[in-house]
Amino acid sequence: MKKITLIFGFFSFFSFSAIAQQLPQYSQYLLNKYVINPASAGTENYFLGQTNYRSQWDGIKDAPRTYILSVNGPLNDAMGIGGYLFSDVTGPTRRTGFSLSYAYHVRLNSDIKLSMAINGGLLQYSVDGSEITFADPDDNLNSPSQESNLFPDAGFSLYLYGDNFFFGASAPQLIRNQLDFDNSIKDPTGRLTSHYFITGGYTYSINSDFDIEPSMLLKYVQPVPLSYELSLRGLYKKTAWLGFSYRRSDALILLLGYTLQQNLSIGYSYDIIQSDIQNYSSGSHEIMLSVKFNKKKTTLKDIEE
Repeated sequence: MKKITLIFGFFSFFSFSAIAQQLPQYSQYLLNKYVINPASAGTENYFLGQTNYRSQWDGIKDAPRTYILSVNGPLNDAMGIGGYLFSDVTGPTRRTGFSLSYAYHVRLNSDIKLSMAINGGLLQYSVDGSEITFADPDDNLNSPSQESNLFPDAGFSLYLYGDNFFFGASAPQLIRNQLDFDNSIKDPTGRLTSHYFITGGYTYSINSDFDIEPSMLLKYVQPVPLSYELSLRGLYKKTAWLGFSYRRSDALILLLGYTLQQNLSIGYSYDIIQSDIQNYSSGSHEIMLSVKFNKKKTTLKDIEE
């Protein structure tokens, strides 16, 4: 049976105090705001179904592969609902989960609204001991079998928005559960860590055909230093887009996409690695598909005081 060395995959799963984040990473955060901030559900006049596939660090065996499916939209004029499923596979480890959310929107004035959301779901962390070979022969598995932990999860988020801007703050994975793999690993250590995300963006209208959208994403997971991502996207007739992002100490990112018949969109991103991993990988790829459906006649943006 195929074996892999623990240096890459296994420590990325259990050494939680040293990793940047335990939740999946996305380069197209601006196109799938809901996954980062569930309070964005219901800010448009339609439901939005999206799926993302990310192949990270192409060329490295057993590197992360992430799949996600999300749906969100307005329940009525002041409420939004949504949910997502994800699977994040790295070598012998797998993280899967789902989350459902409810958002309530409040009009602050004629131009600005505030959405507040809660979300909850389940997370499953699995390890396949049969796929692990330790570099240190003294660090042995208790059992070369597959073992899983299942935990509840909860989060809270805020989303301030208007016709041409948004600003959000979210805290997923608030329940800091202890991982327990006593049957497979001798003296395992690991705990789920709270994450904190801040997002923001603004749309500048150049003329009737062209818009420019600068945006940013801040990520904090204790005790790792604050990470940030800065993006700039140009849109032509709100149909085609081209953009670039910079992720601190990690990658330069190319973004492009196109919308067909105002309902179906496809986006692609390519990460040009800037860290030492570039010596082993040609980059990371991400594909996004989205579809708008169940469009309503009124939107939260149309609500009058």
